[in-house]
Amino acid sequence: MDYQATLALAAPLAVGLAAIGSGLGIGKAVGAAMEAIGRQPEAAGKIQTAMIIGAAFIEALTIYVFIVFILASGKIGN
Repeated sequence: MDYQATLALAAPLAVGLAAIGSGLGIGKAVGAAMEAIGRQPEAAGKIQTAMIIGAAFIEALTIYVFIVFILASGKIGN
């Protein structure tokens, strides 16, 4: 098995794993934020801001992996 076949197999798997991890991470972060807001409604603004920043960092992982996938898929056909 040459590197092109390995890359063709590994690249979509990496994107899928990153998407699954991102979904689980955002689900856990939002769930914890909602629980925290339920316990302390007066701190909702600070909690929501921190949650949105955290969600942006979590989503960045998936975007980075997708960019690497696009770059790597260009190497498959060569």
